[in-house]
Amino acid sequence: MALALAKIIIFGLAIDWLLKKIRIPGLVGMLLLGVAFGPYALGWLSPDLLAIAADLRMIALIIILLRAGFELSKDTLNRVGKMAFKLSFIPASFEATAITLLAPRLLGLTYLESAVLGFVLSAVSPAVVVPLMIRFIEEGRGVEKGIPTLVLAGASMDDVYVITVYSALIGIYTGRKVNIIWKLTGIPLSICLGIGIGLLVGYLLYHLFERFNPRATKRVLLILGVSILLVQLERLLQNRIPFAALLGVMAIGFIILEKREFMAHEISAKLGKIWVFAEIMLFVMVGVQVNVPVALRAGLAGCALIGLALISRSIGTYLCVAGSNLTFKERMFVVVSYLPKATVQAAFGAAPLVAMKLAGMNTGPGELILAVAVLSILLTAPLGAFAISMTGERWLEVAPASMHQDLDAVLASEGTSDLDEISSFSSPVHRRSKAEGENV
Repeated sequence: MALALAKIIIFGLAIDWLLKKIRIPGLVGMLLLGVAFGPYALGWLSPDLLAIAADLRMIALIIILLRAGFELSKDTLNRVGKMAFKLSFIPASFEATAITLLAPRLLGLTYLESAVLGFVLSAVSPAVVVPLMIRFIEEGRGVEKGIPTLVLAGASMDDVYVITVYSALIGIYTGRKVNIIWKLTGIPLSICLGIGIGLLVGYLLYHLFERFNPRATKRVLLILGVSILLVQLERLLQNRIPFAALLGVMAIGFIILEKREFMAHEISAKLGKIWVFAEIMLFVMVGVQVNVPVALRAGLAGCALIGLALISRSIGTYLCVAGSNLTFKERMFVVVSYLPKATVQAAFGAAPLVAMKLAGMNTGPGELILAVAVLSILLTAPLGAFAISMTGERWLEVAPASMHQDLDAVLASEGTSDLDEISSFSSPVHRRSKAEGENV
């Protein structure tokens, strides 16, 4: 397993460097690297590493969502809250409806099978979207209108909605007793519980840090450990209480940012260092899940279905931002940001097939759903990442002064006081914190 990790790190860093030289997002190369190294292509990764691939993806996703939380200011969320709420379910509903209506003709599925496929495909990928939005926030692109925050918030809630409806549909299809009212009620309940528990945990961690004043690195490790426990708690409670743990993870960063901005930036800078490794693992491990031969079974009909569904999704996304203060190019950027598929499709693409096997049903529809899900990753993740990067650089205005300053370049050493390390910072927040005599 150590040798496989070494290959991933070396090739991942090399391809990231190479693609950035030609202005292509490095994650595109990492995704394709995972496909090439995976068991369905070259097979260069050890079975031991593949066995823990899901856990590696989840830890990396937690890291990037924590970073997202430390960038979500209350003022910005207040400005974009209504649009983010609409983005959490309208684009996915448009896409899933289009697939439900079109898949019977294009793929020969029943309407219920098509609806299951629709909600497998209609989730936007936080793994692709969140890192790019954080990059734009750090660069100050679109921050005056809160555009990256809008996409971050909407995309995070989008997944909760899609997964909840999918679980209800697959239960109906396989003959399990499903309480539809409870499932639908579970969507807002899951969101509220996730955010509420995350805020509570973040508040407790903030007071713990204030009382004992641990080093920034220890703060990061504790936050990361607690976040992993929250995700595990969601798995334990999934059949009893709906709970969106990943929203809770983001809420931890949000409350610390509100309570002590300086502390939040220190933690975010440390997470940025960890992300260098986690990014490689996340995208390579997502690529590893892609079964190219299975994807090819969907053929041209699958490609046509995905394309038409994305058009429908784009209409829904544009309606969510229509009438806002965004320019046409900024609205189109939001539309483009809602196109990539990867995380949910990799996790749930095979779930219908497994459910059908367990129920003793014909697995043909499940195999087709898996093929289209894999094909959607191949088509939309690399192209979507490239499109978001290019449109963000061209269509989003750079704020005169970035809302957040990147501490990564100055937190050079863990062995000295962070006050000494950041003495060059001149923002009012940093000067005030220094005056308070904070040590990390």
